[in-house]
Amino acid sequence: MKKKLFIQLLIISFTFSSFCVSYAGLFSEDDLTTKITNGLSSIQDAIVKIATPAAAVAIGSGLLMKKLSFGDEEKITTGKKLIKSTLFSYAFILLIDPVITAIQSLFG
Repeated sequence: MKKKLFIQLLIISFTFSSFCVSYAGLFSEDDLTTKITNGLSSIQDAIVKIATPAAAVAIGSGLLMKKLSFGDEEKITTGKKLIKSTLFSYAFILLIDPVITAIQSLFG
């Protein structure tokens, strides 16, 4: 439940930010638009820099959980879920840039 709420808030915040950039870009290419765009790209870069090692650790933990389960089906299932959810979340983080670019191209 909390994970879904976090993902929804993340989508809403990035959508709102991209609309702000697009709205500011409708009138002129001034300093504010450039600052907002640079700020969003730096935030995105920071998120990717943090998410990459976290995803590697989570995938490694899931693999170790599967390998060291000693036949316990619950641990195997938990390891598989951890790996799948990590890959999905990391792919979602990597797809933020094309989504923001598409929204900016629609409104800018």
